[in-house]
Amino acid sequence: MQRREVIRLLMGTAALPLLPREVFALFQQVHKGLPITPALKTLNSHQDATVTTIAEWIIPQTDTPGAKAVRVNEFIDLILSEWYDDEDRKKFLDGLADVDVKSHDLYGKDFVDCPIPQQKHLMTVFDEELTELRQGQLHAARRRRTRAVAENSFFYAMKQLTLMGYFTSEDGAKQALHYEIIPSQHSQCAPLPEEEEAAK
Repeated sequence: MQRREVIRLLMGTAALPLLPREVFALFQQVHKGLPITPALKTLNSHQDATVTTIAEWIIPQTDTPGAKAVRVNEFIDLILSEWYDDEDRKKFLDGLADVDVKSHDLYGKDFVDCPIPQQKHLMTVFDEELTELRQGQLHAARRRRTRAVAENSFFYAMKQLTLMGYFTSEDGAKQALHYEIIPSQHSQCAPLPEEEEAAK
């Protein structure tokens, strides 16, 4: 499966569980390719801080790790660098810049410099805009007109990449979903956890 096709599938699927298992396996390999010491390839320090902050709002730390803890920002940087083509990369970065434009319009400062209540309001605004796009898309589809493409919006891409980056990380999958990462090879006689406990 080509990388471009994988990205197209990710951006065109509303529910991640509907994606082929092969896609999850590919993104798990992306995590394994992250350097031990963070080394950004596409995002500058300010862009990285913005991506990190937005991702943490999407999946905050609670009793399980949040997006920042599982290095979702570095996952997104690597995807932008090695999986996106030039056009899509520019579109994402332009959308990221628009976050600060809207933040300045409302509060006179960059998104990352806003206090938590202001960041929360901005995230609500972005989510409401995405909801409107989706509703417009459904309405256009019913009337068989050119649809408003929600999946082309920055916030949609940001949410999809955050969710995929989180749930394909080993820590994110284990601690948030409480299951072991699916092995690359299936062992038909592998003991179940209950059997392992009973054997001890």
